[in-house]
Amino acid sequence: MRIAIDAMGGDHAPEEIVKGAVLAATEDASLQLTLVGDQKKIEPHLGEVRPSNIQIIHTEEFITADDEPVRAIRRKKQSSLVLTAQEVKEGRADACVSAGNTGALMTAGLMVVGRIKGIERPALSPTLPTMDGKGFVLLDVGANIDAKASHLLQYAIMGSIYAEKVRGIENPRVGLLNVGAENGKGNDLTKKAFELLSQAPINFVGNVEGRDFLTGDFDVVVTDGFSGNIALKTIEGTASMFFSMMKKAFLQNMKTKLAAGMMKSQLKEIKASTEYAEYGGAALFGLGAPVVKAHGSSNARAIQVAIKQTKQMAEKNVTGIIEETIKQIKTDEEEV
Repeated sequence: MRIAIDAMGGDHAPEEIVKGAVLAATEDASLQLTLVGDQKKIEPHLGEVRPSNIQIIHTEEFITADDEPVRAIRRKKQSSLVLTAQEVKEGRADACVSAGNTGALMTAGLMVVGRIKGIERPALSPTLPTMDGKGFVLLDVGANIDAKASHLLQYAIMGSIYAEKVRGIENPRVGLLNVGAENGKGNDLTKKAFELLSQAPINFVGNVEGRDFLTGDFDVVVTDGFSGNIALKTIEGTASMFFSMMKKAFLQNMKTKLAAGMMKSQLKEIKASTEYAEYGGAALFGLGAPVVKAHGSSNARAIQVAIKQTKQMAEKNVTGIIEETIKQIKTDEEEV
């Protein structure tokens, strides 16, 4: 499996990106990884014995978090991110990973890798933790701020295929983010989307309220990018606040410190179950090949998991199955 990696994207690039690639390459000899970036900055982090299944494409140009996405893709054609996407377009890689500028990766995905025929809008789709430890896929979380009901239908189909093929969930339960769980709730978008999802070839189980996200009752939740991004950031902020409050409470006095010591292993388990590094990156569904956006602050472990996730998407032919499913739905609609 050939995967291209933007070695210069992310808050801790290239060190953590390279170290994550080394972990992945060492664990899985079937991987062929291409690190794209400044060779002089990459090589010091490859270790004393560089894995034979890692190669480097040298470039000193890269896209920053502050760059305007479309302009950066057009002007920085030799940037690590653009060259990473180019590897996929020209068939030298089966998929790619970047922890860099989300908007730029999305733009490169559309302009360089290309979109699946029949997909109107790609979706950015992270996997978030749930109380039962299984997690759920949320899409879209910001690839498209505005959406039509037909877009939400396609998001649901893509998310369902991913949950089944990559996450191993049989007949994944799909929910629609709404202001109430009852049928008929919501605005024009969610009402129209509810009708389409009810007739789609997926296990649609109805509306879901934000407070029920983390219960584990849904495997896939679909919404527009505006609401999805707010929901994602709210969950992240709440988790951060919760752990900060717990830390403050346990450090108040000697009694609470002793309690914290007694619960140390349990607290570590809780923190690990909500750690983004263990859930991989956010897949950009709807593109012509697997493209995964790793968290901007990814450490080596997060990159390793994102690479594994990307490999699974390619091996399970998620892109091909999405394309065939969308094609069949359009054929059925034409026949009707």
